[in-house]
Amino acid sequence: METEQKQPESLNTEVSQGTIALSSAGQSNLPLLPPATATTPEWQQITNQVTDFLAELPEYLGSFYQQYSRSILTVLLILAALVTLKVVLALLGAINGIPLLAPLFELIGLSYSTWFTFRYLIKSSTRQELTAEIRTLKSQVFGE
Repeated sequence: METEQKQPESLNTEVSQGTIALSSAGQSNLPLLPPATATTPEWQQITNQVTDFLAELPEYLGSFYQQYSRSILTVLLILAALVTLKVVLALLGAINGIPLLAPLFELIGLSYSTWFTFRYLIKSSTRQELTAEIRTLKSQVFGE
């Protein structure tokens, strides 16, 4: 039982229509590659599309910013507020971790609250003074 392998008849062995897969192997029983075509390769088309997109990107971003500038500013301010809050909470957590600093701040807060109460809240005249100061500050901040 001898098995013989026949070459397919459709295989073209002429070098003028294709190139040999391995140039050092000679022409015996090797498949031929199809000849090169004059069309642009797929990778070059993709490269051209990417470069065109990158060339027009500043124009796209400019028009997007002009159209949605208020929304972008709002989102950025919200993100900045969240980042600031996160940093402040981390800083307070670090300060709270220092052994004697947290009780010291509590003592300072109690002392200020006591002073504020005795200074502004006990007498009627000082309450009116405080109300006038609050109104002045409110008019300076919000306008009249």
